[in-house]
Amino acid sequence: MPESDGGREPLAWRLRAIVGEDNVLEMEPMSEHTTFEVGGPADLYVIPEDFDEVRDVLRACDEAGARRFVLGRGSDLLVSDEGYRGVVVAVADGLTGVSVDGEEMTCQAGVDLREASEMACELGLTGLEFACGIPGSVGGACFMNAGAYGGCVADVLKCVRVVMPDGDIETIDAADLDLGYRRSRVASEGLVVLAATFALRRGDPEKIRATMDDLMRQREEKQPLDLPSAGSTFKRPEGYFAGKLIMDAGLQGYQHGGAAVSKKHAGFVVNVGGATAADVHAVIEHVQDEVERQFGVRLEPEVRFLE
Repeated sequence: MPESDGGREPLAWRLRAIVGEDNVLEMEPMSEHTTFEVGGPADLYVIPEDFDEVRDVLRACDEAGARRFVLGRGSDLLVSDEGYRGVVVAVADGLTGVSVDGEEMTCQAGVDLREASEMACELGLTGLEFACGIPGSVGGACFMNAGAYGGCVADVLKCVRVVMPDGDIETIDAADLDLGYRRSRVASEGLVVLAATFALRRGDPEKIRATMDDLMRQREEKQPLDLPSAGSTFKRPEGYFAGKLIMDAGLQGYQHGGAAVSKKHAGFVVNVGGATAADVHAVIEHVQDEVERQFGVRLEPEVRFLE
């Protein structure tokens, strides 16, 4: 790497000492790690494989004064075309363990939320059906209190194991996480989720499967699952539905470069082919401006921006 003392090169050496040579990648294209399939390279892309490694990687970054970003499955993320000048800590690539104790299921932060829902179904445990189509990690789901079709993480979360801002690893009960609509202490205080324990209930696997199949049918009928996106682009404004406001503003199908407002569901901005992050930004900003101009409502992105 081009920098030496105080720069990124010594940090890269230190990170390799923590996670191993093969788990530190340089100039890794983030387009390969986000569901939008756009984004330039990260200076360093680090894959820790256990809780201590996550803590030690974060500590090394902080001691070096390096920017760092903890990545799950990149399903709500838009990375700039220039990439990220810092360290991406990729927990979804390494923290993928699952354990079950009675009606409780503990998933490490990198577990795909959809896979967690599938495992619960196979075990005859009900409560995670709402998550069957949410394309994110367990850690990311706790970060934003992910939800769909009348259910959310807060309904079933018992506790999380996290790295605190001071570097300590602690367990926090769900009741102490300030979980609300697309919000949590995880997000507001910069906690890093290592694992989450869900308190589920015994159920009939056939009924659980039927519910999940029905929810997936609804998703497939209403959402543009065939195109890269970050799911719902905007948060639901109080008293309104984002998709309806966008549709009523005449913006369904609006396109800039390779990004467009989905013709299938106006609440989604999609990559219709060859989109850049700048294209996606342009569509989001145009939608925000037009909806505000016509209806006086400023839509807040649900997508997170990394630049």
